[in-house]
Amino acid sequence: MDATQVFTFGQQGLVLLLMLSAPVLLTILLVGLVVSIFQAATQINEQTLSFVPKMVAAVAVMAIAGPWMLTTLVEYIQRTLTTIPTVVG
Repeated sequence: MDATQVFTFGQQGLVLLLMLSAPVLLTILLVGLVVSIFQAATQINEQTLSFVPKMVAAVAVMAIAGPWMLTTLVEYIQRTLTTIPTVVG
């Protein structure tokens, strides 16, 4: 196993990490922006008003995109485990 293979595995892992976390993070970002604009417009400074919608949105995105995320992760792990004998041997 040489350095290029190690870097390739690392790069694929980081790209997968970004790809799997992007839907949840972008949704929470958008919900937080909308709630912040609402709080600024109405001058309501309640902490739970910004926390609860973000949690509801994150759970909704995980319910919708969860199967795709799990399938993508399992395929990556299977690919990685099947290439171990060719990389080591």
